[in-house]
Amino acid sequence: MKTLFCLFICIVPIIGFSQEIHTPLEIRRETTYQNFGDYAQHAPALTALIVIFAKKDKMGFWQFTKSYGATLGLTYVLKYAINKPRPDGSTDGKAFPSGHTAVSFSGASFLQRRYGWEYGIPAYAVAGLVAYTRIEGIDDRHDGWDILGGIVVGVGSTYLFTTPYQKEHLELSFKSGGGDYLIGFKYKF
Repeated sequence: MKTLFCLFICIVPIIGFSQEIHTPLEIRRETTYQNFGDYAQHAPALTALIVIFAKKDKMGFWQFTKSYGATLGLTYVLKYAINKPRPDGSTDGKAFPSGHTAVSFSGASFLQRRYGWEYGIPAYAVAGLVAYTRIEGIDDRHDGWDILGGIVVGVGSTYLFTTPYQKEHLELSFKSGGGDYLIGFKYKF
């Protein structure tokens, strides 16, 4: 339920916002938005990697690798399969889904799913800003449906491969020597 609420909060302000550029000030503002989105799309994923290594979470690393790889793969398969033109009129046919949005929401949803909402909320805020920059950028590269598609791909891929983090509470040890065998269990609270 919290995930749906967070996604709703991120999506509602984004879908449908688009405006024409009229002044040099607007051009500069929208160029800044687009540049921010180009760099910030990687922030949730980089944060996820930092947290993974700080917690020495080997399973989390492999889950992140699978979910991020699935996000990238599915995004590009859909871009080439759907061949939707961009709102700016360019005919490259790679508008749906938004890759920037998919990547940023993949990292954000990984942090939330694996480590909880204290990591997820700031990451979702950054991902929401990235999604906003895709619509409000200088070239109008995406519309609300492209953004929504990117969110679904990013979050969906993560939820397929990611489980909540649990510290290892149980250690098992084994020693042998001189015909004696010892099995040890150690439980950490």
